[in-house]
Amino acid sequence: MGDLVSAGDSWPEFTLAEIKELESTYKELGEASLSQEFCQALATSFSFAASRAARPAIPWQQVQSWFLDKLKGSRTKVQPSSSKALSFFVNLSREIFPSIEPETSQKPKGNRISELKECQFEAKSAKDAAWYDVASFLTYRVTYAGDLEVRVRFSGFGNAEDEWVNVKEGVRERSIPLEPSECHEVNVGDLVLCYQEREHQAVYCDAYVVEIQRQLHHDNNDIEGCRCIFLVRYSHDYTEEAVDLGRLCRRPKH
Repeated sequence: MGDLVSAGDSWPEFTLAEIKELESTYKELGEASLSQEFCQALATSFSFAASRAARPAIPWQQVQSWFLDKLKGSRTKVQPSSSKALSFFVNLSREIFPSIEPETSQKPKGNRISELKECQFEAKSAKDAAWYDVASFLTYRVTYAGDLEVRVRFSGFGNAEDEWVNVKEGVRERSIPLEPSECHEVNVGDLVLCYQEREHQAVYCDAYVVEIQRQLHHDNNDIEGCRCIFLVRYSHDYTEEAVDLGRLCRRPKH
């Protein structure tokens, strides 16, 4: 950490709003705030804020040094729940976000994120509680509470439908359609993604399997080979519906 301290004399000053956010973040995350990935995201958020338009960008090392000084002064330990949240953030951010140098103040706020080639995700829309495939992650930001949010472009939709989505609560690996041969893997209590049909819309929503009526399979190579009936309860409105296997997707196995 010696280089961080020696570079401190040339670093720009934090604004009052930035200090307040640093204090709030450290209070929630404690020692876990020293993560390089987290400091990079927070520094980027500061650098592209409107209040810093005419000020020099904040290097991530400066953010990490601030947290280090705070840690030395208080020795506060991070709570288990905060550690779990940060672990999720770090693991997912490594997949989504490349190492990005700060852009000039003349460029749009935030950083452009290249489309994912190897990892496929789905995101939850706040408008209807449905999950949609992600075409790309456009920008990201860190909230005052220390949560990571991404600006999502949904597959098949234009920029008018872009949304900010909380990474921890609303971004995950894409669900997988079930094959007839996988019917026996669905059990009562499982979380599934179910195609919910309503009068004015048809979307994929989270649901839990409440009951299963097993039927004899005739042909595992055809969806008609599974005639089982699954009673599901949707998570967002608690309604129940009996559906066939063709309307269900399973969560990826790890």
